[in-house]
Amino acid sequence: MARRVLLGIGGAVGVVVGGSAIAGWFFAAPKYRGPVSDHFDGAKFHNVPATEHAGFTDMVRWMSHRERGVWKEWREITPSAPPRRVEGSALRVTWVNHSTMLIQTGGLNILTDPIWSDRCSPVQFAGPKRHHAPGIRFDALPPIDVVLVSHNHYDHMDAATLARLKREHQPRIYVPLGNAAFLKGAHDLDWWQSAELAPGIRLHAVPAQHFSSRGTTDRDANLWSGFVIETPHGPLYFAGDTGWGPHFEAIRQRFGPMRLALLPIGAYRPEWFMCAVHISPKDAVRAAQALEAQTAIPMHYFTFDLGDDGQEEPRDVLRRELVPGVHFEIPEPGEAVEVAEQTSTR
Repeated sequence: MARRVLLGIGGAVGVVVGGSAIAGWFFAAPKYRGPVSDHFDGAKFHNVPATEHAGFTDMVRWMSHRERGVWKEWREITPSAPPRRVEGSALRVTWVNHSTMLIQTGGLNILTDPIWSDRCSPVQFAGPKRHHAPGIRFDALPPIDVVLVSHNHYDHMDAATLARLKREHQPRIYVPLGNAAFLKGAHDLDWWQSAELAPGIRLHAVPAQHFSSRGTTDRDANLWSGFVIETPHGPLYFAGDTGWGPHFEAIRQRFGPMRLALLPIGAYRPEWFMCAVHISPKDAVRAAQALEAQTAIPMHYFTFDLGDDGQEEPRDVLRRELVPGVHFEIPEPGEAVEVAEQTSTR
């Protein structure tokens, strides 16, 4: 049966750092309260179909039998300087790091799960530390219009980066249901809810198979999601963090074949522990097929050491798992991909 991580990769680090339940309570996010739905029971959110919580013994089993891949202490990269705007049907995507992507199309600049901090942690003196600089220096960013945050784990909802973006760029920030209580001024979206980003460009929150927590007392108290950006030139999908599930097919059925799919491939080992919340490189190929994605780009690897897979292992495995008809562009941090026009539609 599928399992979920007990403490959370990039999630409830507070209890580890603080060494007590008090730390977990201190870092916890405000809990959502609202009507019951097919994925909210009035107190907690859950995946559809529901997945089983991992137990403490599962965490101990993983930690006591780790087979960790190779990570370099620091990787030198060459940061890039993106254009100020990309107009019309052109689509330019730059991988900054981890799940941070700069999407430029239709005159809009969109950032996903932005993190420029040195650590994905509630504190900057402990917790997972980055292994390379961001692919775009923060002061080299173009004007950011929209920020998408998929869920509240520290490697996706980086409070320091979001505060700086709000201060210097004043973007509209969209988050899954309940997270606006933590990110003041953000816009909550439930699964399948939408918002207009610009004339002809619409954002949709879509299901993902994951979980949420920033401490030990707020497990699943706020929603997690992916996002679809619907444009006149084809839909773009950002998966956020997700395990394998029927949502990929449901998204394709609702929006048609994807022009672009941004898919996580990292922190997937050990698979018996991670598979319900993180897809593997092989699963990413399956997801691209289910989405009928014309182009896919991998993410959620190489920056922070969060699982047993090595720094380059997810990328190397992805290349081995590719099959005819599935097209992945695999950039380096800071490298941009010019995505081709969509040729297949619903």
